[in-house]
Amino acid sequence: MISSASSSKGAPQYPIPDLLQPLRNWINTYSIQHPHHARRLAHLIPAQCPFEQDIMVWGYRVAHVPPLCKLNPLYDELMGLRFRALCYLADECGEDISALI
Repeated sequence: MISSASSSKGAPQYPIPDLLQPLRNWINTYSIQHPHHARRLAHLIPAQCPFEQDIMVWGYRVAHVPPLCKLNPLYDELMGLRFRALCYLADECGEDISALI
């Protein structure tokens, strides 16, 4: 009989811990309560990936660097935090956020 803690080769199978989970939880539960903090977050977290670019030499494109933001393990959480900051500014403070988008 094979137990659930071991594989067919005899090596025990243990779950891999997610070391970033506490940080993810903190970002997802961060409550924005001051307009200053919301503005700061909206400015610090870019709306789109800043890494995508074309490498040009003498006017010719020799390479293209694709957006690498989805490789960031906290990308979705940071985009959610930025969205919550913009919603706070628009809904609670009544500010025009068109310049921040």
